[in-house]
Amino acid sequence: MNLPDPSALAERAHSALARCGAEWPTGNLTARTPITGTEIRTLEQHSADDVNGAVAAAHDAFGDWRTVPAPIRGAVVRQLGRLLSEHKTDLAELVTLEAGKISSEALGEVQEMIDICEFAVGLSRQLYGRTMPSERPGHRLMETWHPIGVVGVISAFNFPVAVWSWNTAIALVCGDTVVWKPSETTPLTALACHTLLRRALADCDAPRGVHQLVIGGRDVGAALVDNPQVALVSATGSVRMGREVAPRVAARFGRSLLELGGNNGAVVTPSADLDLAVRGIVFSAAGTAGQRCTSLRRLIVHESIADELVARISAAYAQLQVGNPFDDGVLVGPLINDAAFEAMQSALTAAQSSGGTVVCGGERVGDTGCYVRPALVRMPKQSEIMHTETFAPILYVVTYNEFDDAIALHNAVPQGLSSSIFTLDQREAERFLAADGSDCGIANVNIGTSGAEIGGAFGGEKDTGGGRESGSDAWKAYMRRATNTINYSDQLPLAQGVEFG
Repeated sequence: MNLPDPSALAERAHSALARCGAEWPTGNLTARTPITGTEIRTLEQHSADDVNGAVAAAHDAFGDWRTVPAPIRGAVVRQLGRLLSEHKTDLAELVTLEAGKISSEALGEVQEMIDICEFAVGLSRQLYGRTMPSERPGHRLMETWHPIGVVGVISAFNFPVAVWSWNTAIALVCGDTVVWKPSETTPLTALACHTLLRRALADCDAPRGVHQLVIGGRDVGAALVDNPQVALVSATGSVRMGREVAPRVAARFGRSLLELGGNNGAVVTPSADLDLAVRGIVFSAAGTAGQRCTSLRRLIVHESIADELVARISAAYAQLQVGNPFDDGVLVGPLINDAAFEAMQSALTAAQSSGGTVVCGGERVGDTGCYVRPALVRMPKQSEIMHTETFAPILYVVTYNEFDDAIALHNAVPQGLSSSIFTLDQREAERFLAADGSDCGIANVNIGTSGAEIGGAFGGEKDTGGGRESGSDAWKAYMRRATNTINYSDQLPLAQGVEFG
């Protein structure tokens, strides 16, 4: 495997940051690249006191920002979108360097930021409330939506910029201010995006304090979660992390928006177009080296087609080129670190202990970085290891006979993010989307589990946390609702016919 010189990667990162105008003091936080497992540069990280200062500054800025008309707030997001487009290549290069995504996926992630900016600009003129009929003559009922305050965003390494943009673009047009804590694994992408947003704010004469960046580990995240001036904590990460965040935010009566584990499944029925299914399955399972929250991890296949489908997937896996994500033709880049590889090996061992057979993959590639071939595992039944999400490219295959059994197998895990079914039978497709079908927040027909568009609300149920980000009416999570009663008569009738006096 041909990997670049580590010093060349460091230089690429420095150049991309410089083109974005980013500057940050050096310190004791080391930014590494999974491409070679080596250091890119060091950065200064924040303390808990720094976090509280950033929240205070954002809270002060909120006092002015909330009174700016929403379409004017949208102009800031429009300018951010322009700057993201201008620096699309630079940002994608940083995503590849820090997260290990192949170039097309990195460019796609930056495009997702541009798309959500366009969505949010339109939303800035559509923060609608309802008008309802009153039971009292001469009265009108209506609802209005107002900014909620400071939004704390905690993002994960696997989508280092897209998830931030989902939250930030929507929060800004809603009139909120933002404090962002990125993964300490991907601080450089965060620094570049923060710099571009600060520039957009300055270009539009908006307060600089509207957006704050805090870099550090769990202590920095804890300070953000516990700060009473943070009205909403939007956190993306593991179920373990969510179980810590949710009660701490609730204890101070704050709001939380959680995007946690996936462990997604797909059902393949006898009527499925297998050519289509194989393409959707392979990208969903092996794309981003299996490190998406929407990655496909469980395949539930009708027993009549299981052997053929497994053979086709195995053949497709054999053609996947694993290596330097900057190289043309490479489809699978590195895992984020050695811990991810060790978790993958532990999961494969557990699967084999439960009677599973590794059809292909699972072995490490090369001795630099953390590259691995996607694994395909045939399981006799859905065992305990399949109920646990492993953030690595493992695809478990189990079979079913009756369609009801397929639904039961699919829904038997604690997580409920994304799901799909491959079928040409309309009844099966509609059943999968019905109330007694998939229990996930995302349910697809004849496409894989990954690759969500920004127009729809993104999020899941059960251990996934229940939050919704991005499109549809997800904006309501970032605002507070007020119900208003207006009496335009000269009488004062009481509701429910109550008489007093």
